[in-house]
Formats: sequence, C-alpha cells, structure tokens
Amino acid sequence: MKFGMTFCLLIISSIAVFSQSCFTPGEIWRDDRGVHINAHGGGMLYYEGRYYWFGEHKGERSNNAFVGVTCYSSDNLYDWKYETVALPVVTDNPGSDITQGCIIERPKVIFNAKTGKFVMYFHLELKDKGYNAARVGIAVSDNVAGPYKYLKSCRPNAGHFAANMTEEQRMATAKVSDYKDWWTDEWSIATVGGMFVRRDLEGGQMSRDMTLYVDDDGKAYHIYSSEENLTLHLAELSDDYLGHTGKYIRISPAGHNEAPAIFKKDGKYYMITSGCTGWSPNAARLFTADNIMGTWTQHPNPCVGNDADLTFNSQSTFILPVQGKKDAFIFMADRWTPKLPIDGRYIWLPVLFENGLPVLKWLDKWDLSIFDKETASAGTVRVYQKQQKQ
Repeated sequence: MKFGMTFCLLIISSIAVFSQSCFTPGEIWRDDRGVHINAHGGGMLYYEGRYYWFGEHKGERSNNAFVGVTCYSSDNLYDWKYETVALPVVTDNPGSDITQGCIIERPKVIFNAKTGKFVMYFHLELKDKGYNAARVGIAVSDNVAGPYKYLKSCRPNAGHFAANMTEEQRMATAKVSDYKDWWTDEWSIATVGGMFVRRDLEGGQMSRDMTLYVDDDGKAYHIYSSEENLTLHLAELSDDYLGHTGKYIRISPAGHNEAPAIFKKDGKYYMITSGCTGWSPNAARLFTADNIMGTWTQHPNPCVGNDADLTFNSQSTFILPVQGKKDAFIFMADRWTPKLPIDGRYIWLPVLFENGLPVLKWLDKWDLSIFDKETASAGTVRVYQKQQKQ
C-alpha cells in the first residue's frame, strides 16, 4: 500500500512538472515528455477543439532540416503534447527536394473545408544551394497531424505581374545587371518600379519567409518575402489551396520585410513583419489594410518599452486568434540561437490595442485572462531586461 501511494505521488508530481497555467516568454517550454518544444518558425491550426502547432525541428549544430516538420497539440495553449513528425525529410533519395539536409522554414498548415484536406506550405531551400532556390514547398494530408505527402515546390506566379503594378512598370526596361551598386537612389527607384519582378517573371517569383491566411470567405492567401527579400508579395491561392491563381500584390516595395504574421479584427487586416538582419533581431513593422489585396499602410513599430527596437530579441512568426475569446490574439515569435539552434526560445505575447492599433508589451508571465480586460494591468508590465542564456 505504501509503495502504491508513493508511486501515485510520483506520477502526480511528474505530471505537475510538465503542466503549466501561464505563459513565460523566453523560458524553456516543455512538452508532455519534459522536452523543450522543437517547433520553430511555427504556425498554428485550430481544429475540432484542439490547437496544432507545426514548426521547424532544429538540431544542436545546424538550422538545416535533418528531421522535418514537427507537430504538437494542445487544448489550452499552455500544455503541449508531442504528436509526430508531420512531414519527415527524405533519407533515401538525395535527388528529392526535401532530402535530409535541405532547409525547411516557417511551415504553416491550413484546412480546406471543401476538399477535407490539410495543406502545408513552407519556405524551401534545396540542399547545398544556400538560399538561392527561394521556393515554396507544398504538402497535403488527410489527417491534421499527418503524415503529410510532399507534392511539389515552385516559385509562385510564373508569367504573372503583380496586380498593383502599373503598365509603365510592367513595360520598363531597367535590369538588375544595369546596377553595379545596390541601395543607390537609382537602384531603389528601379526596385520599386518592379525590376526584380520582371527579372523573375518567367520562372516565378522568389519565395522565402512566409505565412498563410484563410479569410472569412474561405479564400486563402500566401504571404511571402520576395524580390531578394526586398518586397512582400501577398498571393491568392486556388480553391483547393494547392497552388496560386496568378493574382498577387506587392507590399512595401524595397522595404526589406520578412517574417510576416497577419490577422483580422473588425474587418481590418493587420500584419506584423520584421526587417532583414539575418539571425539578429530588429524592430518589428506594422501594416494595416481595409482590403486584403491592398492598399497596405505602414505604421510605427508596435512594440513598446525597453528593447522594443529589437522586438524583445525575437522575430515574428504567426499571430494566433484565441478561440472562445473576442478580439483575442497572441503574437508568436522566435528568439533565435544560431550557435545552438535547438535552444531557440518562444516569445508569446498578447496583442493589445491602443488608439486603434495593436501594441506589444513585454510580460514576464501572463495568462489568457488578460483578454478579459481591455489592457494588461500596469503592474504586470515590466521594463524588459536581456535574459542570460539558461
């Protein structure tokens, strides 16, 4: 009897260790096995009462894909169960696009109610090619957690100009090879004028950091960093979500944006992005639009407080609508650790609103009850101090 009671206490104790009731940004976040969640650059899908978190599996020495896309699930957003490797890399075919050692980043999954399929998009770079491929990979599954079947990769919208390019821009003759030096006034004018779009017209537009968004009408969109990471593209997907229709717009030409994360509130679209500084953090950017196909307007950095100019040492990846709570959104970001990728931490913060625009404030600890108030209590918001590596 004594042994039985001790055994039960051990079970209860072990469960308590891996269960939590609040978010602690930047701390180790353990799954049901006690292992730090390995789902970086991730995206979230809510399906039949559970949240599914898909992300990049990172190793100790490399950011390349040696495992694949992982999947975790939760019914409360605090506690996560490891599900599986939803999309494993290929280990027996070096000619595969997703062969072991390729680069798979920012996987996102959406559900197509018409086809009943789960569709995954991700930024794909071919093995040993650096970041030159700039492709989007597409996979599909009958089950939310997978396994996902890899279908294809491509550069989107081959043969199509952006819908918001003028006829003059489409017919312009300036070429990238005309400019020995980048970032000059003349080069910037030519870039804004669609020089890189024309360069990549035949083979398709470059696609790197990305996200997916399904609007209220079921229409889906692929938002990605294009034109050498100089310009965001927002592209309409086909009805089955397995390809692009050729309709897309350019957002902030030559603005150098990546890491897009988008949400909608009261009929208005909001998008948070970052600048392009490699693995180093920078100040977030905020864009808004009344129509998803534009025009998009840029606003000041939504982060406030110390280290706001570094987005609290993180980079956006997704904005999650919280089910069952009105106007409740979570800003999901990653704190990259390129020297030890597996140790990357997650920065989740509530999206608050002030003067009609989203605001991000640092919180050491917080829970979903914050969305029952108009703003975070002043006592819970602190001046952010850089954390030491744990």
